[in-house]
Amino acid sequence: MLGIIGGSGVYNIEGLENTRWVKAESSFGEASDEILVGELAGQSIAFLPRHGRGHRIPPSRSTSAPTSTRSSVSA
Repeated sequence: MLGIIGGSGVYNIEGLENTRWVKAESSFGEASDEILVGELAGQSIAFLPRHGRGHRIPPSRSTSAPTSTRSSVSA
């Protein structure tokens, strides 16, 4: 399986078939969204929208943002 973390607006991948959104659990915390799983030209693909569907997580709160720009979150 090929995993892709994508940016804004990449929710409809042309040619991706047999799609479904799945919730992932991780010891690292909650993901930005569910993961879009499907097949592209016979290859299994898992796509995570980095800012969530509808771009609801700003870049400054993204886990891929540099540490100096991350917002603090209390547990």
